[in-house]
Amino acid sequence: MTNNKMVCDLETGICGEAGDETFETIDLNQPQKKITLYYVTDPICSHCWALEPVLRKFEEQYGQYFELHTVMGGLLESWDGFADVANGIGSPSDVAGHWREVGEYSRMPIDGSLWYDNPVHSSFIPSRVYKMVQQQDEQLARTFLRRAREAVFAFNENIADELVLINIVNQLGLDGETIVKEAELTKGHELLNQDFALARSLGVRGFPTIIMVNEENKGVKIVGSRPLEFYLKGLEQILGTTEPLQAQTPASLKNLIEKEGLLFSKEIEVLYELEQNQVGSFIEAGISSDDYELNEILGEAYIVKK
Repeated sequence: MTNNKMVCDLETGICGEAGDETFETIDLNQPQKKITLYYVTDPICSHCWALEPVLRKFEEQYGQYFELHTVMGGLLESWDGFADVANGIGSPSDVAGHWREVGEYSRMPIDGSLWYDNPVHSSFIPSRVYKMVQQQDEQLARTFLRRAREAVFAFNENIADELVLINIVNQLGLDGETIVKEAELTKGHELLNQDFALARSLGVRGFPTIIMVNEENKGVKIVGSRPLEFYLKGLEQILGTTEPLQAQTPASLKNLIEKEGLLFSKEIEVLYELEQNQVGSFIEAGISSDDYELNEILGEAYIVKK
């Protein structure tokens, strides 16, 4: 896909351009997974990072209704010849202020100063690595994407840099050097282009975009970083149910940090429906201090598994 606009609208949460059985008995406690959910995204999409808390809650509590497929969309191929004059983006340094604004608005930490001295020159590079990891393990690919986003947004690392990517993949227990090098060969390009073709066929122009499709191939498209209610309404509509959706109890904080490794305060607040000032006591009650470290970055608390 071609480069999309690097400025995202705070209110719409969009990075880029906005663009016959009649009776069925179902068990809502154990529903069949008949809904396919396409999540079209990009490793450096700031509003995709802002969406993380809501998307986690949606999947934790309502994931029994759908199968999630993450699709790479291609936000930035290269800065060569790129210009977004309407939004004042002519060089990487123009992105820094926008990223900080999204971080402050969403409370998902974003540093952004790498755009001044060590800018990401292409989001296609980490996207291809994602696709190569996905060939080995779907869940590890999702973990890779999360780690890449933590690196670039919160910890200001250039995820188009080979050494950064190798380190992230190594932490997954895979051979980082081999995978990163193979991602730049023909196979990596082909796999990424397949995602781009799928995104085009779904009519996606901006990120994040979530599309839910049922067995009749009818779908609901939700563009931008939206509150949970938008996704619940879309799911109800595509399921064609008048009954309330059955929310599952989210994993305990202890189990979640064991799985995720790192969680920001905002994510804990959204998932467990807490106020910001309740997070500290909630963590202390749910996890032994021997199992985690409490840190702070850019004014936001986060916990890391020891």
